[in-house]
Amino acid sequence: MSNADYSILNFVCLVTPAPWFLACLWSGQRVSWIPYFMKGCYMNPGEQIDGAASAIEAIRKELGKQLLILGHYYQRDEVLRHADVVGDSLELSRRAAESSAERIVFCGVHFMAESADILTGDNQTVYMPDVNAGCPMADMAPLRQVEKAWADLQARGGGWLPVVYVNSRASVKAFCGMHGGSTCTSSNAAKVFQWVFAQDKRVLFIPDEHLGTNTAHDLGLPDDAVAVYDPDSPGRSAPTEPGSEQGGLTADAIARTRVLVWPGYCHVHMFRIVDIEAARNQYPGAKVIVHPETPKAVTRLADAHGSTSQIIRYVDSQPEGSTIVVGTELHLVERMARQHQGRRVIVPLRPSVCRNMALTNEAKLLLLLEGWLAENEVRVAPELKHPARQALERMLAV
Repeated sequence: MSNADYSILNFVCLVTPAPWFLACLWSGQRVSWIPYFMKGCYMNPGEQIDGAASAIEAIRKELGKQLLILGHYYQRDEVLRHADVVGDSLELSRRAAESSAERIVFCGVHFMAESADILTGDNQTVYMPDVNAGCPMADMAPLRQVEKAWADLQARGGGWLPVVYVNSRASVKAFCGMHGGSTCTSSNAAKVFQWVFAQDKRVLFIPDEHLGTNTAHDLGLPDDAVAVYDPDSPGRSAPTEPGSEQGGLTADAIARTRVLVWPGYCHVHMFRIVDIEAARNQYPGAKVIVHPETPKAVTRLADAHGSTSQIIRYVDSQPEGSTIVVGTELHLVERMARQHQGRRVIVPLRPSVCRNMALTNEAKLLLLLEGWLAENEVRVAPELKHPARQALERMLAV
């Protein structure tokens, strides 16, 4: 899209009546699923500032150890070249917890910066170049629905522990910590599930249905031991009414379930069976690896699946001359293709971009480092910090 195109969109943002959008702004609510161009109205996501790279490096040098810049793998190369640490959610959480830097800049999405704020001290401040970079999947599990589901499960016999994917709101992480549960990432979900089973408990996994079902399958659980808890299912209106109860599940289904998963998903990893079939036809003999946020039926057709870090290691381990089809965010796939050029062929299963990750760019990073505006700060409410930290620390200890 050209700069002229963005100018037109910026004008539309300003003059088009959008009551729902204005209501969100009035309430101060962060909404991750608003149109991409509306989130970036004030700046073309690809806009450049002359001399930005050298200016950023000068500020980094000036601040030294007072500044830590964290960059997720899905970020643009122009951003990651300024990062002190590049990694997945688990690695970046660990580095935030270990850091003594006064200012931590998180180039990722909002839940990641929240986790950094939870794990750091009162003398440290976490910033984002664009605080509008949210996560639609995190928004699929609002606290009120989680609390209602938990009350329902306790009324039906209990015996559960919450396991909350780090792709979630701070309030949901705090809920998890208050009830003895742990967060997890796609790297360590299996270990956290086993931690729950070792306590003779069952898993309520929030919010990613596909990571939950794939992890349960990897651990050898039969299909009938895994079920989806639908928070939008109203259940029975009267005790004598036949059929399913709250969450869309009967008492018998609840009794035989060891893992209940929330019906959330990541749009980046919603690959299809036809994508795998097309890749097999186009690249005979190629290996296919996907992220475990991919639906189970598709994941089982791939040669391998793993977290972002595990995907990178898998690609590195393949013989030279190999072709590897990768089902994850496009920025990462293209970066690996450049890094392995001439040795391995790396292609995307289907081009799939995280638009929220793409909101961060070099220009916005520079504006943050020059201004340190309060509007770029990420602060978790004090009453949520302690229980959320408990949930995160249980994960880091597994």
